[in-house]
Amino acid sequence: MAKHLNMEERVRLSELHAQLKSQGQMAAALGRHKSTISRELKRNRVKFAYCAVTAQTMAQKRRQERPLTPKIERPEILQIVQHGLQNFHSPDQIAGRMRRCNPDLRTRISAQASYVWIRTRPEPDYWRTFLRRHRRTKGRGKAGTITRSVDISGRPAEANERRCLGHWEGDTLWGRERQGGLVTLVDRKSRYVLLAKFTFDNGKEFAQHELLTKRLEMPVFFAEPYCPWQRGTGENTNGLIRQFVPKGTNFQHVSSSKINNIQQLLNHRPRKILNYQTPSEVFSTPPPVAIEI
Repeated sequence: MAKHLNMEERVRLSELHAQLKSQGQMAAALGRHKSTISRELKRNRVKFAYCAVTAQTMAQKRRQERPLTPKIERPEILQIVQHGLQNFHSPDQIAGRMRRCNPDLRTRISAQASYVWIRTRPEPDYWRTFLRRHRRTKGRGKAGTITRSVDISGRPAEANERRCLGHWEGDTLWGRERQGGLVTLVDRKSRYVLLAKFTFDNGKEFAQHELLTKRLEMPVFFAEPYCPWQRGTGENTNGLIRQFVPKGTNFQHVSSSKINNIQQLLNHRPRKILNYQTPSEVFSTPPPVAIEI
């Protein structure tokens, strides 16, 4: 969309018009497209005369009389916002994704604009789609000790620094009365998450870590007891999952298809930490090829 002429440009245009210059010549002199000059003369010329002051007054009057439509109400923008909210994206994530994907400022809005718009909506209740509810958690019960575990301090630097894909943090989300729950695995670099239901079998859920290491040649490291910050990626991901399955959920009543849907929603949600890429995009991006010179 062409930008309107300012007063200085209109003064110059009136001079050129008085000199009987062609629209092409006037456009070249002002550094404007020919259609912009044609539209300006059509709207703001009085009979055959073009006066800069009269043109400026007419243009300002039209702007004042024109109903102001918030940018978010434009169909192409509103569709993006509603689609994001329906997929449990926060206004910040929606705005950040717009900045990443749309270089045109006219097709982007701020997070604040979305918050203001949401406050005016009686239905649906979009607040519930992105607000996280924090609860004080109780200490974990002592269900036994994992033998021959390797402390997390032995985790390689490339995992700590998130240099590459393939370093996972695992945890469990328990259901009501610890009767079943979810196994969660999240890749440290991409935040890509894998979820699966499981049942309690009177043992520690990761007690057979040595078998896992032997079969997959994948070392397993354990955080110290009651030190969740040592595996912060997994803890944060668990908080995101609890948006869909709050504490006290009976996982016997949660279908596998719902768990798969939660996994898809999280993996296709833009993340600020990823510069508003989605975990799925980062996880599927091939690593750069080293070039020897």
